Amino acid sequence: MNRCVMTAALALCCALPAWAQRIFPPDALRGKIAITQPPNVQLNGDPARLSPGSRIYGANNLIQLPGTLLGQQFIVNYTIDISGQIGRVWILSDAEAAVSPWPSTLQEARAWRYSGTTGSWTKP
Repeated sequence: MNRCVMTAALALCCALPAWAQRIFPPDALRGKIAITQPPNVQLNGDPARLSPGSRIYGANNLIQLPGTLLGQQFIVNYTIDISGQIGRVWILSDAEAAVSPWPSTLQEARAWRYSGTTGSWTKP
């Protein structure tokens, strides 16, 4: 019994650093999303659509179902898939949202430099 508790505690401690800092892919953009009527959303005030295989990760990095987020607005990092729909969404914690600069358009992402080791952007 004690072994199980110790193993679970060790596993939890090892998992916490992964939640503390997420590294986002270099094609992730920053924006505001409002879940209206899934798969339809408002992205930066404009109508957009979640792709059929989209994933929404909460600030705790667990997958969230769009229906549970109805009527809420979040600051997010997101990716656009090849069809132009939203593929992945990460709801940002306050600390993640404070990381600046972060591109909000494809033009900014093409012009700025991304560091994969630190997961941050720099303007030219």
